Amino acid sequence: MNPPAFPLDVVTITPNPAIDRTVAVSRFKMGTVNRAEPLHETAGGKGVNVAVALADEGLRIAVTGFLGKANAALFEALFAQKRIADRFVRIDGETRVGIKILDPVQHQTTDLNFPGAAPRTVDVEVFLEQLKKLDAPWFVLGGSLPPGVDASFYRDLVLGLKARGCKVLLDTSGKPLLRALEAVPTILKPNLHELEELCGEPMGSEEVVIAAARSLVARGVELVAVSMGKEGACFVTADRVLTARPPDVEVGSTVGAGDAMVAGIVTAQIRGLPLEECARLGTAFAVAALTRDRSGLSHPDAVTAALEQVTVR
Repeated sequence: MNPPAFPLDVVTITPNPAIDRTVAVSRFKMGTVNRAEPLHETAGGKGVNVAVALADEGLRIAVTGFLGKANAALFEALFAQKRIADRFVRIDGETRVGIKILDPVQHQTTDLNFPGAAPRTVDVEVFLEQLKKLDAPWFVLGGSLPPGVDASFYRDLVLGLKARGCKVLLDTSGKPLLRALEAVPTILKPNLHELEELCGEPMGSEEVVIAAARSLVARGVELVAVSMGKEGACFVTADRVLTARPPDVEVGSTVGAGDAMVAGIVTAQIRGLPLEECARLGTAFAVAALTRDRSGLSHPDAVTAALEQVTVR
């Protein structure tokens, strides 16, 4: 049997990971005292969540980015459990903590995101050298950038990875997304708010969403997948537009649903599935995350069940 063309299937890059500390507060209200019930604490961040979902599918995954030395143990335990290759660069300080307030009554999640530790110039240099040693057909770049890292960071990564013949899925927002567009990632996965911010206009209808996605495809992006919450997601390429609708489900938590969709899209790409099946699988991954009271981690059985209920047109 021929050896695999790549030692890895996917590498995820998370420059600014977080420890997600989730608490439950029924009928959460601003400006008053709320009673919180601690639920769980997990190693998170967009690329980390994507990596776990992909590892659950049996894919060969490596993770990299910057981890604070002071509280890396939670991440290290997760990567060991999921058999994910840990290539994070350890930096001084602590990885940031994000507080997620889950209101099970109103079905809302409120995020309190703290700044992360700032990597030094030498840390970035070590990261870039580490990246040269990671070989995979797909790279997923996700999340915010840590303090002190220039907004062109993702743009430069996309340019370098594409020069190596790799495909890149990007899931970020704000100025880093705007700058990264100059390098034309293979796939973009914005949500409605991020697309509004990028295009400078409200996404008041599905037609407007599709037009905005088409404008990004016209710039060279192969696939734009716009997540639209309970309305599903639009998948737009140069010659096709599909909308995937999820079933009505009881939402356990919205945390990590977008990351799960990214994992489903990448899984479909690796399997060589057509766009319709890519849309269906990405949405099924998101539904599986929504219906579990965990931080965006999908499970093959839950994905299979959701697949049967997702409609694509």
